[in-house]
Amino acid sequence: MTTDSLPVPADSPRRTSHDHDGAPGHHRDRGRAPGGRPRFRLPLRTLRPRAGRQHHAGPFTYIMLIVAAVLSLFPLYWTMVAASSDNTRVTQTPPPFLPGPHLFENLGKAWQDAALGKAMANSLIVAGVIALSTVLFATLAGFAFAKLRFKGRNALLVLVIGTMMVPPQLAVVPLFMMMTDLGWGQKLPAVIFPTLVSAVGVFFMRQYLSEALPDELVEAGRVDGAHSLRIFWSIVLPVARPAMAVLFMITFVHAWNDFFWPFIALDMTNPTVPVALTQLSAGYVRDQSLIMAGALLGTLPLLAMFIVFGRQIVGGIMQGAVKG
Repeated sequence: MTTDSLPVPADSPRRTSHDHDGAPGHHRDRGRAPGGRPRFRLPLRTLRPRAGRQHHAGPFTYIMLIVAAVLSLFPLYWTMVAASSDNTRVTQTPPPFLPGPHLFENLGKAWQDAALGKAMANSLIVAGVIALSTVLFATLAGFAFAKLRFKGRNALLVLVIGTMMVPPQLAVVPLFMMMTDLGWGQKLPAVIFPTLVSAVGVFFMRQYLSEALPDELVEAGRVDGAHSLRIFWSIVLPVARPAMAVLFMITFVHAWNDFFWPFIALDMTNPTVPVALTQLSAGYVRDQSLIMAGALLGTLPLLAMFIVFGRQIVGGIMQGAVKG
């Protein structure tokens, strides 16, 4: 043991935070012996493994990632191959694995036969409104269930979770009658208003805010005189941003691909994309290449949205996962 590692006697002079150039507030000399030397020294071998540690993936990890990427992209690739071929080539055995020369021809025909221009506009309105309203109302309800104290909170939460166990088919007839009485038959509000918020979104945001939002932040807002809406706007929203991004993406994709209720509530003169695609298979002989072309057109907006906003969503998730 060296002299540098021995503790300094209690009667030895020490420099305080007020002794450094006569300016208070400096504490860089704390924990140092006279002469500026450290009071205790740790072996360098105990510090080196902690600093700059990096984990490198092995070959097996890269192989598994490549296999997962190929399996995930293969359905999209096969859709493009089928959409670029004719019906005879698609149905042959073995099926083709290389794109054909009829891609743009089939895309144009599917766009015209299914009236996908109006259908995509309707789907964009429906999915956008449903996703935004679900994120807003689910975050409000999740904050209330997670951090506010009021009578009947647990009973209401159980009731919300219980609605997830009810099959949506049971509500089709009364819901259709209600939309007809409101004068929304065959109109987009009949699809939008019944799904403005979801129990899954409320439960998801409640669980996230219970862990990510400290009670001290809410109490600090109360001490500063902020009311609940002010706390929600200034404190809850910045904390809940990663979960809101994930919920928006999931809700948008679900609303875009929803077929059951829009098929009942709308007709072929005012359809969404899944409803419009049924026109491509209405003939006596189904043209598989044309159906795949329509499916590819209906998937492109989702791919474009994920390409544009995917980095922000993943970055928000990683930012929310870091606890500082």
